[in-house]
Amino acid sequence: MTIVRIKGADDPRVRDYTSLTDVHLRKVREPAEGLYIAESSRVLRRALAVGHRPRSFFLADKWLEGLADVLEAYPDIPAYVGPPWLLEEITGFHLHRGAMAAMHRPDPIPVAELLANARRVAVLEDIVDHTNVGAIFRSAAALGVDAVLVTPRCGDPLYRRSIRVSMGAVFHVPWARIGAWPDAVDDLRDLGFTVAALELTEDALELDVLGARGLERLALVLGTEGAGILPETLDAVDLAVKIPMRAGIDSLNVAAASAVAFWELRQR
Repeated sequence: MTIVRIKGADDPRVRDYTSLTDVHLRKVREPAEGLYIAESSRVLRRALAVGHRPRSFFLADKWLEGLADVLEAYPDIPAYVGPPWLLEEITGFHLHRGAMAAMHRPDPIPVAELLANARRVAVLEDIVDHTNVGAIFRSAAALGVDAVLVTPRCGDPLYRRSIRVSMGAVFHVPWARIGAWPDAVDDLRDLGFTVAALELTEDALELDVLGARGLERLALVLGTEGAGILPETLDAVDLAVKIPMRAGIDSLNVAAASAVAFWELRQR
């Protein structure tokens, strides 16, 4: 293994790990440089298990033994090691989840290829909270969603918080970022999908009613936190669907709602 002892926070070799608390910096840097950060030993192991390539590892001494097998499997990849206080100075937060890795982003999957054999697809419309993005991916993986599409303004599924909340599910559910939206609704329809928006409207079907139809191919659009589905999207989709609720509650958090919907609309 290639162990590199870090002496200071200004070491240019650990630039990938600096200022990780600055969301705007990471959103610019990671996609532009083809990187993402896998945070925690469990998550980085899952990334490696699906074939993602590490650029470097970043950890405290006490985690060397637990990750020895990983580091030995990649002898030419540097592992930057330092005391916890120095790692915190570099990253901007306390590193208490074992280790990190700077990973090369996998090549994007063409949308047509992604959807070729998919029957259940989730579309994340402008969902900007990375915690919600990660939670939706975790539910998608658990409840049989074949693929996820994210709109141009949606948060990055490979942002470190999304990855961590999903427990690495973002590595297992195929996904792609689509172009013009909601124009792409027509593309989904041309591929044989019924496109439904999860939104409380006057004519929305109840979720179990739609589930009972047993549609062969279904794309479910989930809207942004707060405003919900865009009006122009509602005009473009085939139908709206709602979760029946009691006690005057008209909505759930989008991540919770996605889990309910994925279960009810699962392939039977």
